[in-house]
Amino acid sequence: MRRWHALVWLALTTLLGMSTWFSGTAVVQPLREAWGLSSAQAAWLTIAVQLGFVAGALAAAVTNLLDRVSARGVLVVSLLAAAAVNAGFGAARGAALGLPLRFLTGVCLAGVYPTGLKLMATWFREDRGRALGIMVGALTLGSAAPHLVRGLGGLAWRDVVAASSLLTLAGALLGLAAVREGPYPFPRARFDPSQAGRVLRDRGVRLACIGYFGHMWELYAMWGWIAVFLADTFARHGHADPAGAALWAFAVIAAGFAGSWWAGAYSDRVGRTSSAALAMMVSGACALMIAYASAGPVWLVLAIALVWGASVVADSAQFSTMVTELAEPAYVGTALTLQLAIGFTLTVATLWWVPLLRERGGWIAAFGLLVPGPVIGIAAMLRLKSLPEARRLAGGRG
Repeated sequence: MRRWHALVWLALTTLLGMSTWFSGTAVVQPLREAWGLSSAQAAWLTIAVQLGFVAGALAAAVTNLLDRVSARGVLVVSLLAAAAVNAGFGAARGAALGLPLRFLTGVCLAGVYPTGLKLMATWFREDRGRALGIMVGALTLGSAAPHLVRGLGGLAWRDVVAASSLLTLAGALLGLAAVREGPYPFPRARFDPSQAGRVLRDRGVRLACIGYFGHMWELYAMWGWIAVFLADTFARHGHADPAGAALWAFAVIAAGFAGSWWAGAYSDRVGRTSSAALAMMVSGACALMIAYASAGPVWLVLAIALVWGASVVADSAQFSTMVTELAEPAYVGTALTLQLAIGFTLTVATLWWVPLLRERGGWIAAFGLLVPGPVIGIAAMLRLKSLPEARRLAGGRG
C-alpha cells in the first residue's frame, strides 16, 4: 500500500500546484474589461503560460536537469516560484506587466508537470498506466480549480488569482513534507545536451511523441476556450450567467480526472496504444459535433462537453507512460520534458487561431480546427502498435 499512499500525496501536491496554470484564463472576461483587451490579446493570457512552459521545459531538457538533480527539490522550488509569480500577476495593473508574469508562471510550472510524472514512475513498475493516469487527472483538477473558485465565490478577479497562489503554496508545503522518490529510481545521468536531440531518433519514442503532439493540438484550445463557448451557448438560449458558465467549465475540465483514471487502468489491461487511440476517437468526434449541437437544447451541449472533457485528456498520461517505458532509462526526464516542450509549442497555434476563427466562422470553424490533431494521433498509435517496440509497453500488451 505504500506506493498508493505516495500516489495520493504526489497527486494532491500537483493538483494544488497546477491551479496557477489557468488563473488568468478563468478571469479572462473581467480582465478584458479591466485592461481593455481584444479577443486576440486575451488569448495571450493562456498563450504566455504555454510559451513559458516551453522555455522552461526546453531548458530542463537541454541541461538534463531532471536526470541530474533531486526531482523532489525541483518540484518544491518550482511550486514556490509559481505561487510568488502568480501573486505578482494578481497585483499587475495592465498587460504590459501581466503577460510577462504569465510567461514566468509557465516557466515555473515546467518544473512541476514532468517532475511529478517522473517521481510517480519511480513508485510504479506495475500499474504505471493507472498511476500516471491518476496523476494527470490530478493535474487536470488543479488546472480547472480557478474556474471553480470564480464560479462559487463571486470573487473579484484579483481574489481568484490570489486564491490560486495560496493553493500552489499549499502544494509546495505538502510536497516538502510528504513527497519522496520511490523504490525504483531512474539512474542518474551525466550532463549531455546531445541527448535532447537523440530522443526523437528512437522510433518508438518518436511515434509516442507524435501521438502526444496530435493530442496537444486539441487539448489546451479546448480547455482554454470551453468557458467562453459555454457562456456564448447559455447567452444564445437566454441564460446569461458568467458564474454558471464558469462552474460548468470546471465540471467539463474536471471530468478529465475520471477519464484519465479510466484510460490508465484500461491501458494496463489492453495496452497503451489502444487506450490512447480510443480516447482520441471520442474526443475528436466531440470536437466535430459540439458546435453543431449548440443549435439544439443546452442539455445536449453540456452532455457532449462533459464527454469531451473526460476524453480530451484521457490519453495524455499514456503518452508519458510510453516514454518512460521506451526511452533510455538514464534520460527519461529529458525525454519527458522534450515531449512536453514540443507539444506545448503546438498549443500556441490553436489557442491563437480558435478565437480568430470564432470571430470569422463561428464555433463550428473554431472547433473544427482541432479535429486533425486526434486523427494524426490515432494514426501514430496504430503504427506504433504494429511495431516490435510495442512489446515494451504495458508488459507486452502494446
